[in-house]
Amino acid sequence: MESINQDNYWDFPAVNNSALSWLEEDFMDEEKKIYLRAAYANGTLIDCMITEPHRVNLYKNKVLHEDYNYTAEEFANAKKMKAAADKDPFLQMFMKDCHFQHITYRENFEIEYDGVKFTLPMKCKWDLRHKKQNLGGDIKSTTATTMKQCIAAAKYFEYDRSRALYMDLEGTDNDILIFISKVNYQIFKIPIKRGDEFYNSGKKKYQELAWRWYTLFGNGKD
Repeated sequence: MESINQDNYWDFPAVNNSALSWLEEDFMDEEKKIYLRAAYANGTLIDCMITEPHRVNLYKNKVLHEDYNYTAEEFANAKKMKAAADKDPFLQMFMKDCHFQHITYRENFEIEYDGVKFTLPMKCKWDLRHKKQNLGGDIKSTTATTMKQCIAAAKYFEYDRSRALYMDLEGTDNDILIFISKVNYQIFKIPIKRGDEFYNSGKKKYQELAWRWYTLFGNGKD
């Protein structure tokens, strides 16, 4: 079987957090779906500007592998956010010691939901994975302008779910969410530790969605 890599990641047959988000959309009203898609797309844009600039077409306002139609205003704002990130001492120091877009793949990732254990082939791609420390990180855009608002946004957009899943797939015990405000261009950091409230709430969310996936589609090995 072909090994997963940067070139085939998107088509490689495994479940990722985006697939779980797609499944969850069935339970949302259309207005929330549109709002979340725009938020996720703008997060992808600033992430790519920082860690995968080759995916960003500054002339066509496009991001490779994304079907979202970005506006010129969204691109202009993302450039300002990128400039803010370039000036943040902690972020710059942290990034120097990280791999960008590190891939984790688990062919038989074991999950337990409501006392039932099952396995799924799962994958994820990290924004930031520290080269030496038991630590990873994720970069997000936000309309929040305070730390309190960032914490609320993290729960609303279910970033707790993605961080717990990434941590479990890789086996890391520490993580950090890095929010860049597209309103006041401040940068906020939310540290996460295995076993804390943020991690635990996210784990419950991905366990339930993974179970739904398994009951609908199986594990792809039958």
